[in-house]
Amino acid sequence: MLRAHTLQESDLETMKELINTIVQKTGISQEDAQKTVQVVLGFLKTKMPAPVAAQLDSFLSGSGRPQETGDFLKSKVEGGVLAGKS
Repeated sequence: MLRAHTLQESDLETMKELINTIVQKTGISQEDAQKTVQVVLGFLKTKMPAPVAAQLDSFLSGSGRPQETGDFLKSKVEGGVLAGKS
């Protein structure tokens, strides 16, 4: 079973935005959306090469070039499966 990922302070704003997007797009509760994000982050980290997995939180925190990756991932969530599109 995957362990829930603990968010650092720098990740919170981006994560709140992602969680709010999930709530709006799916209608699930804030708590369930937060759990979902944590499970997905944990899962992704197990599937990515170690150096990439180690940077996932930085990508989502919105600092410098990693912001582009965070925006890309967020756009896939907003415009992809959770939005009912493929």
